Amino acid sequence: MVGFNTQPYGMQSMLKEGHKHLSGLDEAVLKNIDACNQLSTITRTSLGPNGMNKMVINHLDKLFITNDAATIVNELEVQHPAAKILVLAGKAQQEEIGDGANLTISFAGELLHGAEELIRMGLHPSEIISGYTKAIAKTIEVLDTLVEEGSDNMDVRNKEQVISRMKAAVASKQFGQEDTICSLVADACIQVCPKNPVNFNVDNIRVAKLLGGGLRNSTVVRGMVLKSDAVGSIKRMENAKVAVFAGGVDTSATETKGTVLIHSAEQLENYSKTEEAKVEELIKAVVDSGAKVIVSGGAVGEMALHFCERYKLMVLKISSKFELRRFCRTTGAVAMLKLSQPNPDDLGYVNSISVEEIGGARVTIVRNEEGGNSVATVVLRGSTDSILDDIERAVDDGVNTYKAMCRDSRIVPGAAATEIELAKRVKEFSYKETGLDQYAIAKFAESFEMIPRTLAENAGLNAMEIISSLYAEHASGNTKVGIDLEEGVCKDVTTTHVWDLHVTKLFALKYAADAACTVLRVDQIIMAKPAGGPGRREQPAGMDED
Repeated sequence: MVGFNTQPYGMQSMLKEGHKHLSGLDEAVLKNIDACNQLSTITRTSLGPNGMNKMVINHLDKLFITNDAATIVNELEVQHPAAKILVLAGKAQQEEIGDGANLTISFAGELLHGAEELIRMGLHPSEIISGYTKAIAKTIEVLDTLVEEGSDNMDVRNKEQVISRMKAAVASKQFGQEDTICSLVADACIQVCPKNPVNFNVDNIRVAKLLGGGLRNSTVVRGMVLKSDAVGSIKRMENAKVAVFAGGVDTSATETKGTVLIHSAEQLENYSKTEEAKVEELIKAVVDSGAKVIVSGGAVGEMALHFCERYKLMVLKISSKFELRRFCRTTGAVAMLKLSQPNPDDLGYVNSISVEEIGGARVTIVRNEEGGNSVATVVLRGSTDSILDDIERAVDDGVNTYKAMCRDSRIVPGAAATEIELAKRVKEFSYKETGLDQYAIAKFAESFEMIPRTLAENAGLNAMEIISSLYAEHASGNTKVGIDLEEGVCKDVTTTHVWDLHVTKLFALKYAADAACTVLRVDQIIMAKPAGGPGRREQPAGMDED
């Protein structure tokens, strides 16, 4: 009998030792829900314009101070497998729309919180899933009816209309500065918008962050801002043609090796002179083609630089090949591999290239006012690096929103007006359902209250009062009443001009419901023994890195 206990049996005998196996409602489902709740609690307090900032220090000791949920969850190394699903949903939203990641994660967490209560009441997860699926279908249907009339055909080059749609996305990142930022972003976007707005490319709007000054000093430059100085002594050029060499401007050592026998001093002199003559000939060829500016992708040799100066050529060095491509796009040049006489077609054109000093940093500003206006740069000024990073995220959100509105410009009321209306309509829909689904649908409807509640709490208002007065307004038919956070009262959003894009809401709610259902479908977690490589920090399973 003594040796009997050492024999593995059941699940133990099937899997390698060291594995973990969690099953059943208590161990798997509720633990998963708990982990997801923890994650959504982190992001929830930074939802909306009055959202708090988080200070995240990642594993490389880089400091982030931001209320942008996508950045926060990317930098937290979430280890729990179920919470990772929410992180993926947030990332999907960030990739697809570029805004609304916080809504996705917080709403999914809220749905799971509701599901936990239902499970404790005795509902089976599959009934909850079927209820949630019906509810999200109904939500999408209702969302389409809430679209503001006449918003589906917009002129993407009209600054007023662009700003009205972009304002809410930017305000949720930088509250109080949204007007300045929106005006910058709208200008930049409208400048680079192609003939067919659907082909708008986010990469064409660059952000240059320069320390010093304040947000008021930020500007938009048509063209590029390079954070480097010109190589030679010539710092300004107007209306010049540009030759771009990807390889570098230097005498190239040949592949073949040879031995030169030199008998006298004259031969030695001539030998070095031929090299000089060769370089001069190459530079002269570039000058003859009409180019006044040389842009090099690699090093610029001493001798080559000497002749460039002699022929009054301006020399720039761009070491990043992506920047070089963007430079080619801005000027319409074609990058050539080696130093040779360029074709007239390969030359680009710029209105002006100048080296300017902005706040102690020397930058080269390449302007291209007319013609291929394919790149615009927003020059941001701010007092510290973390502030600049945060403003850059706000600008990113603005640009992504512009891209989304180029595809689909329909808008719905913002400031939690849409959510309360959805809660009301979905709740009514749950009364018509028979079966156990109705409880899940009602919970789905209640989950929408999270948004006005969070907005009110983050602004320091009384959430209960706000929600009840919102419901009262919506019950009497004012479907566009939302929260005015500055005054702490409920107002019609047409007066406060808070609009959200329909696509942002649609995808955020859809991804959130999908993520919640995915987590609920899990009933067992089986973890193999982790591979014992070096540097595995031992961590108990199911723990979140807080």
